Amino acid sequence: MTVPAFLTGRLLLALPGMADPRFERAVIAIAQHDEDGAIGIGIGHKRAGVRFRALLSQLEIEPGEAPDCAVHHGGPMEPGRGFVLHSEDWGGQDTVQVPGLGAMTGTIDVLKAIAAGKGPSRWLIALGYAGWGPGQLDGEMTRHGWFAARGDAALLFDTPADERWEAAFRGEGIDPKLLAAETGAA
Repeated sequence: MTVPAFLTGRLLLALPGMADPRFERAVIAIAQHDEDGAIGIGIGHKRAGVRFRALLSQLEIEPGEAPDCAVHHGGPMEPGRGFVLHSEDWGGQDTVQVPGLGAMTGTIDVLKAIAAGKGPSRWLIALGYAGWGPGQLDGEMTRHGWFAARGDAALLFDTPADERWEAAFRGEGIDPKLLAAETGAA
């Protein structure tokens, strides 16, 4: 299997039977992948008991116009650190473009803008991230565990979190019910 040089803007989908149970049915939006490593934000699972307005209140931000939506489980790294994946119609301090998906901001200015009704038109928030060191993700891509799907902003913003894993596979022409939990050798 040839690994794409850089997976920025792609969706990583955990294959059945992945060795790490933390990533079961995971959908990870890869925000950056280069020779220094990779960072991705989980968008396939929500954090139990964590709501956006309560999170804003904890940060002493008046929730204002912000909806009381769920917060996603972004990954096991730095579980208290927040990231917002959003449409490209807003940019702020440290916003980075994520081709095919939109943009990502990890600073508090985006939260203040959303609460004030002046933020991006489409967004989702996650706590934590998935991270890989130099060459680590490339190595993982050569073994059973991950599938790289095309980045799709509609899947990110218009598909419910619990449906994203199956929808991403179907978008690649794959029926996820036919995936095997083990690989073989020829």
